[in-house]
Amino acid sequence: MAKQAKTAIKTKDQKAAAEAKNWTKVIRAVRSPKTGAYTFKESIVHKDKIKDFLAKK
Repeated sequence: MAKQAKTAIKTKDQKAAAEAKNWTKVIRAVRSPKTGAYTFKESIVHKDKIKDFLAKK
């Protein structure tokens, strides 16, 4: 017996699913002035604000 596709999740809240596609996870490498090592800043950003997030120092 084959598994059934979980279409209930897809059709349950289409408006929320469409809005979720407008958000992106952005990861930026930041160098520590003290040690010189890189750390990573992660953030969930709206797709229209990605350039602003990456332009910050």
